Amino acid sequence: MLFTERGLPEVPRRLNILLMFMLVTACTKPQPPQLPPYPPSQTIASWTLDFSTHVRRAQGSDNWPLTWSDDGHQYTAFGDGGGFKGTNSVGRVSLGFARLQGHANDYSGHNLWGGKDAPQAAQFNGKSYGILSLDGVLYAWVGPGSGTESYREARLYRSPDKSQSWQPASWSFEADDGIIMPTILNYGCDNAKARDSFVYHYFIGLANIHSTKLAVQKPGAIYLARVSANHLFTSRDDYRWFAGKDTIGIPQWIAEPAERHPVFEDANGVGWNLSVSYNSGLKRYLLATEHTATCEGNLGLFDAPEPWGPWTVVAYHDHGQRNAFGAETDVASTTFYWNFAPAWISDNGENFTLVFTGIGENDSWNSVQGRFTLHGLTPH
Repeated sequence: MLFTERGLPEVPRRLNILLMFMLVTACTKPQPPQLPPYPPSQTIASWTLDFSTHVRRAQGSDNWPLTWSDDGHQYTAFGDGGGFKGTNSVGRVSLGFARLQGHANDYSGHNLWGGKDAPQAAQFNGKSYGILSLDGVLYAWVGPGSGTESYREARLYRSPDKSQSWQPASWSFEADDGIIMPTILNYGCDNAKARDSFVYHYFIGLANIHSTKLAVQKPGAIYLARVSANHLFTSRDDYRWFAGKDTIGIPQWIAEPAERHPVFEDANGVGWNLSVSYNSGLKRYLLATEHTATCEGNLGLFDAPEPWGPWTVVAYHDHGQRNAFGAETDVASTTFYWNFAPAWISDNGENFTLVFTGIGENDSWNSVQGRFTLHGLTPH
């Protein structure tokens, strides 16, 4: 055996080359695909997005949760920009609210509260991913700032005048509760197609309270709370949390948030935001959130027959497998939020308009029309 000057065995040159090859191969080995957390949908066979219909507006403003109100218009929130007709610097606000008018093929956006040329100036900072119209009144969950600052609390705001003014609730849910960034389940125009007298809210489970950057939460969990529509704004003590189902499959609801059970889980993680909506034509609940890593187009789209599941997979995009949302289109793989425009879904539920946002060029309002292909089953 040969030795080096330090008295260590000298590795033969061929073996050294082999070791280097193995090291390079290991470093460049393709990552295994991220497996979806649930089985494929038995209702929705696939979805198709027609990117020839892609519309991009409000460059520099992101987020865009949507609700459909009693006046026939849709209302939305945006963050860190000037909103419609604004830019990342012109009219820039931390949080703004706007109105969408028109149909999917011909619509316009109008700033209402904050943003360029808005009739009402923004009065507070924050971010929102959940908005609802109920009896003509708008409600929105608001976190207090940008980035993980919005992890600190989720406070409900109310607008009785379609975003001319917003009033905060006297209470909030906080990071110490282990939940962040809620969204609100929408049931069509002014929530008129609600299944019952409750309003349903989905919260992201906070995995790392010390995080300093927005990130996919791992392990991923989503929690569900409901509250009587008459007490939506009254007190956090009126909210009841999903705690699993009993032996005959009836959902159980509890008052203590710490005893809640996840309504959705993904070992690959869930995003720091999500959207959930009801498709009345298909009679399915649609949940959209990220997995694995943020701002890479890792969209997971799921459906269920009830607000609490059981969930199945409609689509599971994976940037690592070159299957990110928008792959093979002119849309960069930098998206982090997706939401179905409630007013632009066909009566049979098969045709829709998806609104999405992200970073870079996707730091903007984006809409694209699409279609669900069904398995041929009759929704029930």
